[in-house]
Amino acid sequence: MARIAIDPVTRIEGHLRIEATVEGGKVVDAWSSSTMFRGFEIILKDRDPRDAWLFCQRICGVCTTVHALASVRAVENALGITIPDNARLIRNIIAAIQFVQDHVIHFYHLHGLDWIDVVSALKADPAKTASVAQSISDWPNSGAALFAAVQKRVKGLVDGGQLGPFANAYWGHPAYKLPPEVNLLGVAHYLQALEWQREVIKVHALLGSKNPHLQTYLVGGVAKPVDPNSQNALNADGIALMNQAARQAIDFVSKVYLPDLMAVAAVYKEWAGYGAGVGNFMTYGEFPNDSRSNSANLLMPRGIIMGQDLTRVLPVDQQKVTEQVTHSWYDYKEGDGKAKHPWEGETAPRYTGPKPPYEFLATDAKYSWLKTPRYADAPMEVGPLARVLVAYAAGHKRAKELVDSALAQLKAGPAALFSTLGRVAARGIETLLIAEAIPGWIGELSANMMQKGDLRIHEGEKWEPATWPAEAKGYGLHDAPRGALGHWVSIANGKITNYQAVVPSTWNLSPRDAKGVRGPVEAALIGTPVADPKQPLEILRTVHSFDPCMACAVHVVDTRGRTIAATKGA
Repeated sequence: MARIAIDPVTRIEGHLRIEATVEGGKVVDAWSSSTMFRGFEIILKDRDPRDAWLFCQRICGVCTTVHALASVRAVENALGITIPDNARLIRNIIAAIQFVQDHVIHFYHLHGLDWIDVVSALKADPAKTASVAQSISDWPNSGAALFAAVQKRVKGLVDGGQLGPFANAYWGHPAYKLPPEVNLLGVAHYLQALEWQREVIKVHALLGSKNPHLQTYLVGGVAKPVDPNSQNALNADGIALMNQAARQAIDFVSKVYLPDLMAVAAVYKEWAGYGAGVGNFMTYGEFPNDSRSNSANLLMPRGIIMGQDLTRVLPVDQQKVTEQVTHSWYDYKEGDGKAKHPWEGETAPRYTGPKPPYEFLATDAKYSWLKTPRYADAPMEVGPLARVLVAYAAGHKRAKELVDSALAQLKAGPAALFSTLGRVAARGIETLLIAEAIPGWIGELSANMMQKGDLRIHEGEKWEPATWPAEAKGYGLHDAPRGALGHWVSIANGKITNYQAVVPSTWNLSPRDAKGVRGPVEAALIGTPVADPKQPLEILRTVHSFDPCMACAVHVVDTRGRTIAATKGA
């Protein structure tokens, strides 16, 4: 039996430590720990709620817009504000292009290297790689010369001992199974994806003035004017640019990302048997079809699946969301065993763990900066798999088409979705579904501007604090790329009195609760095969399938640059 620690887990945002006990070549127990505290909830107290989104957006540098959107929705909900239709459409387009870019980046640049052996690509025959590429897609950039050039580039890095982003990996690990030609294909598309994502995300520069951290959100709508007769507003040229980006997004996802994903999945089918996790899935749903606060009329439906039961989709009631701190480095006034709804939530940090450097955490006590969210006292997996499962079970036509097609290619049934491989496949499936929806929203926005003459972007009547109630509470739900994101705000006399954000990676990577029940990642790692505890590639496959974002999950930056924590590689 071996106890291992992976710290830090790389190719994620933020600081994550995974400890696991390996016995008989598989994981028999696991613990997830976020090792850095931030504290945005403390920063927001006593501020103007209209400014909250600007601070919240800095919770993460990868998710860019998601906290801004959840924040404005929370304040709008508290103040009873309904935004104009143009603001809804602009927000949908911003969020959707973020989804598409984020998921493609995750597959190629964060998760892909768990499946693709870069060094193995040196053994490939570029002509055979071209043949493989052309057999799975009509993507034009698939010639033998292109793959030979990529191979030469990788060889130069290897020969020079400067692998750059490909350094410090487990190349040659026995768990890698792709033939050299498919590995070369993956490396080529890794490089192409870097160029592609830079182009499609220009939509954020157009609608939000910059990326990351867009500047045009406002409580009540957006600050991006729309006017077909103005060069200083979104006009016909801007609509054309967005349509071009939408076409690029659909082409790359349908002709590169999904074919690559299915080619990889076909070789790693056994991973449909690992990583099932807690079996409960929750999504707040996303992409509203109307402008009501926290509308349930959504492209991706809201719902809950319990115990892997695809015959029933249960409703979501935000009042049933709670957080515990039994195994978290925080204190609650009423005691650590208390489960608190976010409106009553506290952020009172108190580190009681070992001083670095240390070998292992005291996992029978407090061991993470993450709180432990629960829905009706149950752990919930959130993210692409939750969204796709709920859409599939709810009878969403396009979701069912894409899921059934993927399962048919893999010759598998729906049960295969409850796995590490299912999580990977679901992310690709929803990327295409969302990309396909973007032209429709652009068309609606164009029609509002050019046919209807509707140029409204902001609801200004309730902008001034003089119109607000003395006290108000609100919540904003946004199912971000990594899953269910909720912001809860309490306002009194025009100022924030309490603010809590319960984010996707807090749901997925939480420590155990007061009853000792594991969080989703901790549970998903049980049974994972580990060929070599000194090179735990297999553990990383399941952890990365959740796409952790620990900066979001542990929401004070030390401006003096003092060392707060140290990490030790394992």
